[in-house]
Parts: sequence; C-alpha cells; structure tokens
Amino acid sequence: MSTPPRPPKGPIDIGEDTPQTGIAVKTRAKTKKPAMYKVLMLNDDYTPMEFVVHVLKRFFGKSNQEATRIMLHVHQKGVGVCGVYTYEVAETKVNQTMDLARQQQHPLQCTIEKDGDD
Repeated sequence: MSTPPRPPKGPIDIGEDTPQTGIAVKTRAKTKKPAMYKVLMLNDDYTPMEFVVHVLKRFFGKSNQEATRIMLHVHQKGVGVCGVYTYEVAETKVNQTMDLARQQQHPLQCTIEKDGDD
C-alpha cells in the first residue's frame, strides 16, 4: 500500500490563466408569510350573551374578561373581531362556532374577511 501524496506546503500560485474559485452560494427562496384572515362575529337579537362568551373562550382561547369585552362590542356595534388567523385556522374556528350554535339552536353567525394589515 502506498501513501497518498501530501499537499504542498505554503501558498499555491494560481496563475493569471487559472479561473478564480470561491464559495458557491445557493440562494434560498424566501417563504412568503401566509395571508391572514379576521374571524368576524355578527350580532343578532336571539343568541344569549353567555353563549357568545362561551364560544369565544372555547374556540378562540379568550379569557373571560376578553370574551366579555368582544361580546359587548359585537352587541353594541353589530360586528366584532374574534381573532386573526391563517385561512385554514379561521375557517375551522368559524365552522366550530357555527356547528355549536346550530346544535344549541342559536342563529349566531360568523364570517371570514381578509385582514388588510398585511
């Protein structure tokens, strides 16, 4: 068995005719942030306020105080934002809310609107 040749010591002279070498940098495509959507709750004259607070706590992770504030805003202004999420998450939260409202025979309505703060 023979030993492989040793690399030369000291700087290597690359002449004028030799192309320069460097580090190849692969550019990575920047991932675009997903579009965000507001889940809006609409006021009606029949759904109990306690049910709305329950929904906001259960499906939107709001504290009792925050859920009450949002519920009162919806009641007074006619519409309110429950949260801002990616489309799939917003759609799921609307479906969960509407399914539970139907099961409880409440006419509560939620909708999705693209968030303009992007």
